[in-house]
Amino acid sequence: MFLCTMGKKSDYKDVFLKQLGDRIKSLRKAKGYSNYEQFAFTHGIARAQYGRYENGADMRISSLLKIIQAFDMNVEEFFSEGFDEGVTNILK
Repeated sequence: MFLCTMGKKSDYKDVFLKQLGDRIKSLRKAKGYSNYEQFAFTHGIARAQYGRYENGADMRISSLLKIIQAFDMNVEEFFSEGFDEGVTNILK
């Protein structure tokens, strides 16, 4: 299981944030935005901060919810792909 293979709690956080950034980036590209700055601008998200999120920076839950809303998704849909089993099990 994913959680058992992780060493420290900080390792888990780093892996989760990386997966979160990858998910955000893949959804942006699927929406047809090749440039993260244009996506952020269009949806009223600070461009520099959005770029950091795609690179795995930590974020507030309110920022994540704003991004999920920009993708016209709910939280369950957002977390349905791109995360290890350990992450999705936590959400259930």
